[in-house]
Amino acid sequence: MLSARAVARRNFASFSKIPKVSRDLQSRVPPYAKLLTNLEKVHKITNNEPLTLAEKILYSHLTNPEESFGGSSGVSAFRDIRGKEYLKLSPDRVAMQDASAQMAMLQFMTTGLPDTSVPTSIHCDHLVVGKNGEEYDLPKSKDANKEVFDFLESCSQRYGITFWGPGSGIIHQIVLENYSAPGLMMLGTDSHTPNAGGLGAIAIGVGGADAVDAMTATPWELKAPKVMGIKLTGKLSGWSAPKDIITTIAGKLTVRGGTGYILEYFGEGVDSLSCTGMATICNMGAEVGATTSLFPYNDAHRRYLAATGRKQIANAADVALNEYNFLRSDKYAQYDDVLEINLSELEPTVNGPFTPDLSTKISEYAETSLKENWPQNISVGLIGSCTNSSYQDMSRVVDLVNQAAKAGLKPKIPFFVTPGSEQIRATLERDGIMKTFTDNGAIVLGNACGPCIGQWDRDDVPKDTKQTNSIFTSFNRNFRARNDGNRNTMNFLTSPEIVTAMIYSGDAQFNPLKDSITTPEGKKFTFKAPKGEELPQNGFEHGRDVFYPEADPKANAQVEVKVSPDSDRLQLLEPFKPWNGKELKTTVLLKVKGKCTTDHISAAGVWLKYKGHLENISYNTLIGAQNYETDEVNKVYDLDGKGYDIPGLMMKWKDEHRPWIVLAEHNYGEGSAREHAALSPRYLGGEIILVKSFARIHETNLKKQGMLPLTFADEADFDKIASGDVLETVNLADMVAKNGDNGGELDVKVTKRNGETFIIKAKHTMSKDQINFFKAGSAINYIGEQRRNA
Repeated sequence: MLSARAVARRNFASFSKIPKVSRDLQSRVPPYAKLLTNLEKVHKITNNEPLTLAEKILYSHLTNPEESFGGSSGVSAFRDIRGKEYLKLSPDRVAMQDASAQMAMLQFMTTGLPDTSVPTSIHCDHLVVGKNGEEYDLPKSKDANKEVFDFLESCSQRYGITFWGPGSGIIHQIVLENYSAPGLMMLGTDSHTPNAGGLGAIAIGVGGADAVDAMTATPWELKAPKVMGIKLTGKLSGWSAPKDIITTIAGKLTVRGGTGYILEYFGEGVDSLSCTGMATICNMGAEVGATTSLFPYNDAHRRYLAATGRKQIANAADVALNEYNFLRSDKYAQYDDVLEINLSELEPTVNGPFTPDLSTKISEYAETSLKENWPQNISVGLIGSCTNSSYQDMSRVVDLVNQAAKAGLKPKIPFFVTPGSEQIRATLERDGIMKTFTDNGAIVLGNACGPCIGQWDRDDVPKDTKQTNSIFTSFNRNFRARNDGNRNTMNFLTSPEIVTAMIYSGDAQFNPLKDSITTPEGKKFTFKAPKGEELPQNGFEHGRDVFYPEADPKANAQVEVKVSPDSDRLQLLEPFKPWNGKELKTTVLLKVKGKCTTDHISAAGVWLKYKGHLENISYNTLIGAQNYETDEVNKVYDLDGKGYDIPGLMMKWKDEHRPWIVLAEHNYGEGSAREHAALSPRYLGGEIILVKSFARIHETNLKKQGMLPLTFADEADFDKIASGDVLETVNLADMVAKNGDNGGELDVKVTKRNGETFIIKAKHTMSKDQINFFKAGSAINYIGEQRRNA
């Protein structure tokens, strides 16, 4: 079979000024000539209507611009596409972390293709548990997860995928250092994939089935996002950091305010930020529900590309920018909304607990903590992670540590540091920063996600305690039980600088910007504002070769990918059954109360080890959800009144051939790109999820697995339905026959347990392709059908 990558290259003569790059960088530079050729078609269709940067990059990746604009032309086509039409896109690259890569590769294997159609990488960062430091933690984690790591490595060898093994670093930091580039379009199986937007890329978090689209050259579908302009004025100074920009934005937009938008940053304040600072901001754009975030190409990007061995890519980007007006928005481009942030007035903020959009200024935190009855003793401080482990972050932090050490101070609470990559770790070690950390009591964890995603073997607080405790972190997400499995741990998100200052006090009443700490000599010590370096003066250190993969591996069909039928970690997939052509008739198993994130739907932590085994991981389905009718967590009741845990009743009803439906409130599926939050409900017999509103990634994941995601046309109908009621679609067949183009509504017949019936209206967003997924039983089933019929 011909390799999927063996495709003749077009001659884009009109863009010949784009310089060539050396062979080792060819798979990493965006195909600028091809993208500009596509963009020319778009300009012709829209009569050269001004475009935002986000639109330029998205539309230049259209598989067929004429089809995406419906065959029409002019301003009307351009105006009508945002937030309404589906785009079919051809991404340049795919990146997957080890937890989500398992299911993605199990799905990819069913296609029968010899290799991936675009450069793809796997990063082993989620399965490494943090506790005592890399020397202790990494060997233990490698041994505990050997079967999974071996599976992913053999998949990589067979299909020509770059394999970054355990200990190499966190996916988003490695992507920034190696693969992200201005104008690139990338899909990543992690919700914080937009981190790469800090280097001018369109990088979107998706589920594994979406990644398989790109890996198989199947056009990837996305509803054209609206574009929100974030205008930055002024300049950061003193204690304020890039993290404060996005935590402030989260406080203004809330966890739903960015849904359906790309956040595009512009304004004079942009040029005062470092590339890694921009990455921090884009990383946490996921917390407001944004499709992705990005910054325009500028000098900070040039400096970072050069520092990471990619000056040739910077040279190509310079030509694309200066000769062809790519990589920046057009003058007079229009945003759907604009939010302005004055960096000169920005104050450090602390966000939490239990949600990343509850934002409190550091000057108000002490008073607010008393008012809200938050713990006054901070128990642990943690810095690093994919969000804040850059050299700039760590150099500013070590300045504070040195100030405290010079005054004779030591941390009063445990202090953990997580480097983002081997390159960062090695550079910090060479420059003496790592030694300063350890000499001052820090535990340096391995180059992996660790506590940020729940891989923390915490032993200072009992896991079953009912007492609340407070941790300060520079992480990006803080849902209940996320970090240590304890629902009573309050995680307050802030900059690494504020976290570091707080470990020397351990007191919620301490404001490091103005308050003092008494030294052992009885003197008053006050921190000075931290200072650091954007990039290391002596360049980045490569580090240990064992943590670096072959740069551009070739597929090897002789490699055997083994999955033992007796394994409790990996399980080959059985295709979901196709739609039978009939209306769906379901029984309400659960009404969910309040926030229901993907952590609630498919918990991480100890469950991460089952990511490759659909049956086993499905035992955690919705165990974090609160029953709206009883306020109980992970408790539902059968039709005879007998109580079960939620997955237990799902399994029972599956065995009884009783399809079920779950009802929920707003932003259902908020959080990570966790595909299992859609796979497990489908596997356990679910057919419909009916909510007040969805988070973008989760709604797409449900569609990919053949489920029917619906929203209430009238939110008041939520209160009219109870568990045990029967909900049956009325005109589903008509919707399918019209390929989803039926006005976007479905009638649903509700039959109460007393026999009363009535009709409610529900909304859907199913496209023609998504209808095909539904009919086939899943997107993978549909892709397989297309391959077999080709």
